Amino acid sequence: MKISTFLVLFSLMLSSKAMAISDLTPEYLRCEYLENPFIDEREPRLSWILASEERDQHQTAYRILVASKMELLEPGKADLWDSNKISGDQTTQVIYKGKALTSRQKCYWKVQSWDKKDQPGEWSEASTWEMGLLMSSDWKSKWIGKDFSSNTLPIPYKNKELLLPPSPILRNKINLTNKVSKARLYITSLGLYEYLINGKKVGQDFLAPGWTDYNKRVYYNVYDVTDRLDQGEHVLQAILSPGWYSGYIGYALLIGNPIVRAFYGDTPALRAQLEVTYSNGETATFSSNEEWKATSGGLVESDILHGETFDARKVPEDWSKTNFNDNNWDNAEIINAGKRNLELYPAQPVQVTEVIKPIEIHERENGKFIFNMGQNFAGLVKLKVKGKAGDKVVLRFGEMLHPDGRLMDENLRMARATDTYILKGDPNGEEWTPSFTYHGFQYVEVTGFPGKPTKENITGLVLGSNTPRVGHFETDHPMVNQLYKNIVWTQRANFVDIPTDCPQRDERMGWTGDAQTYAGTAAINMDVSAFFTKWIQDLNDAQWDYGAYPDYAPAPGVRSSDTYAPGWMEAGVINPYEQFRAYGDTRIIKKGWENMERFMAFHDKKSKGAFFYPEGSFADLSPKGGYGDWLSIGKKTPPDMLATMYYGYVAQLMSEMATAIGKSERAIHYQNLSKKIKSAFADHYMDKATGRLTTNASAYGDGKGYVDGQMGFSGNTQTAYANAIALDFLNEEQKKIAGEHLAELILENDGKLATGFLGAKQLLPALSATGHSDLAYQLLLNEEYPSWGFEIKNGATTIWERWDSYVKDDPEKMASLNNGMNSFSHYAFGSVFEWMFHNMAGIRSDEAGYKTFIIAPEIPKKAINYVAASHESIHGKITSSWKKENGKLIMDVSIPVNTQATIFIPAKNELDVTLDNKRLDQHKDIQLGHFYNGKQTVKLGSGTYHFVSSID
Repeated sequence: MKISTFLVLFSLMLSSKAMAISDLTPEYLRCEYLENPFIDEREPRLSWILASEERDQHQTAYRILVASKMELLEPGKADLWDSNKISGDQTTQVIYKGKALTSRQKCYWKVQSWDKKDQPGEWSEASTWEMGLLMSSDWKSKWIGKDFSSNTLPIPYKNKELLLPPSPILRNKINLTNKVSKARLYITSLGLYEYLINGKKVGQDFLAPGWTDYNKRVYYNVYDVTDRLDQGEHVLQAILSPGWYSGYIGYALLIGNPIVRAFYGDTPALRAQLEVTYSNGETATFSSNEEWKATSGGLVESDILHGETFDARKVPEDWSKTNFNDNNWDNAEIINAGKRNLELYPAQPVQVTEVIKPIEIHERENGKFIFNMGQNFAGLVKLKVKGKAGDKVVLRFGEMLHPDGRLMDENLRMARATDTYILKGDPNGEEWTPSFTYHGFQYVEVTGFPGKPTKENITGLVLGSNTPRVGHFETDHPMVNQLYKNIVWTQRANFVDIPTDCPQRDERMGWTGDAQTYAGTAAINMDVSAFFTKWIQDLNDAQWDYGAYPDYAPAPGVRSSDTYAPGWMEAGVINPYEQFRAYGDTRIIKKGWENMERFMAFHDKKSKGAFFYPEGSFADLSPKGGYGDWLSIGKKTPPDMLATMYYGYVAQLMSEMATAIGKSERAIHYQNLSKKIKSAFADHYMDKATGRLTTNASAYGDGKGYVDGQMGFSGNTQTAYANAIALDFLNEEQKKIAGEHLAELILENDGKLATGFLGAKQLLPALSATGHSDLAYQLLLNEEYPSWGFEIKNGATTIWERWDSYVKDDPEKMASLNNGMNSFSHYAFGSVFEWMFHNMAGIRSDEAGYKTFIIAPEIPKKAINYVAASHESIHGKITSSWKKENGKLIMDVSIPVNTQATIFIPAKNELDVTLDNKRLDQHKDIQLGHFYNGKQTVKLGSGTYHFVSSID
């Protein structure tokens, strides 16, 4: 062998091994926030997390390989992209810059990183992504269905005022002529679908393909079904349901809206194509078309809000078998769906995320049994039953029981929320789970069960968007631990394709005020990067032509007067900002920038260029002023004052986001705008002599038309000061004074809060920011009405919409409550967790995506002696824990590779802190900061660190 040839081979060998000198290793590879996804983004973003046992480790360069085949995923072979060595520490939002990608293309990729000494680490394990159908011409299938919603339907298909037609079932037999090496199902529907091959459901998803403005975009899904197909005959089947497309939505029925169902279209429709590649390289496509057969089956009623009725006797026997005779079925109807913009579903699907067993059964009169599931959640139940043909088991759902043990269903309003199963009489027993509905509940009332049921007959299936859990929080205080648990369960119950307000009643809509308030907490608890990518698009699609964002998204017009509201409409800016802060996502900003600019132009026009909103500015809305500080207690904070603060706040966010995407002139513009708004706010709404916030209450008259307007209006409220402080509307002197006024109001209110949706999130942070952390802890730990602890004391396992939703063992008090407008699973007040995470555990992002962050816990004098929290950020796992023990404070923190943190350690003095049992000044490899206000600062790179200090 020639020396030159040997050197080339040796060089290739070294490059393939990359001379792995460092232990720096990329892990958890993701594309567009998802692991091994199907996508249709032509320039997808890649990310990874780094692992290393060495402290203060970071990446100085990286190299990405992308190939069309696994065997080509090597240096010198990668045929789609070899980035070569790129200097930099970027591990997130790395944009693919390789060859143009085509429909159906599968891409294999891996990455290698160089450490702080410019030494290469091992290559990561390989990951993949696969492209969907990028061209409209790729779709060969047709929209098909069967319309059963005609007014000529026989009476049994109508339930009082509800029109619940039977769901169509569809069938087609195919023949595969050779061994299958690859098979993909591309599928979507107007409404909801369930697709089966030979009687077995494809995938684990529910409520697919999700809710959108169907006139602007319809999502489709892709499934790898290679393992489901062999050579020979197969039966393709589908079941359709109206879903959000043609079913009931929200409270339209309750208020008598002119339209109560079928907001987007009258008939659910399927579009699907199964693409098969045989082992000999030939391909075949089996599409939905007029050759499919259609009829009705067992699903005689189906609706997301109202539930399902399933008659097992009406299921065509053996319709999943190839020898089934479907000659008496109709041909599927070709549905004229017009031109639809089809896009691949961008987020985690709705799936069963947990299984729950009942904890007890209460037998009631008339053969009723109430199952207590022990936890309020959103989902379904699986029914196991044995009985005679025609036996009817009725399942009703509720979140609470009346004091006498009855199921509480008043808060469901017009949502029937009932599932019914009619037995076929199988001697071996029957199992049934609804397919196209879900409920919010803790209790299940069972009627008509043959015999006496046991706990084995009902199983709870928790449904929700399958967003990965990334947060953890615990203390030595049982009530606080239960509060955190309640917050997480409420998020799980309401993140069902969109961020709903509640999962139980006739609503379940993506209210923008709730979503903007809770977005920060949501991202701490779960990886909602893909989830909010989807919903922010829904929000942009729903933006009004005049620039305001609506009350909820998607926005079908459940009430004709629903338009926009201050504190709600700002979700169009706040939610993209929160996505940017949590994940360093600038693409979401760029994609929605024009929308946000139009919104800010709307603000300018609405405020008449005056930089503030005087009293009565939003009296044209219904309700007047919008929703304001929804469900606050006592005098109302003027909605126009809040509108001014939100206007200035989003101007500041626009400035920050403009800087992030390189729009420096717009950044300066919005920075200046924010300053002008803050100045105008102070001139109009602040008494300069006392620093109190004021308003001209007479401008609101008797308050008629305003939410709780009869309570009167005042600028001197907890919500007003909390927002002014937390939204950075005040200079340092004003902030200090506002903090004193806020604390004074709380003490005057017997140490209790009085805030609603637009004040609860800001209340505790505002207290901490103005030196009243002790008062913030007091509010958190309070168990008297109104408080988070009051809910828990009264049996809450989720967060309530109203502070006074339920009083345990007090029938008289219960009778006085507004049970008809109540939700026991409403996440807005759960936004308090931002303070718990940022202030109790002390973890606070500095640079977007936690590239740099702060750990600065606020240690209370009593009641709590231990806190531990963690968060799997897009850069890796962050942990912070502290414990008080014998006059000492023990702090443990961990910092992900490729990030830095500034730690604030409470201590008596600068010499009274040890790190790994050595005084800080004895460590030569750390950046020791100042001792200020009872805390020693130290700046650290990655690793795990153990601090001990003395405290009072």
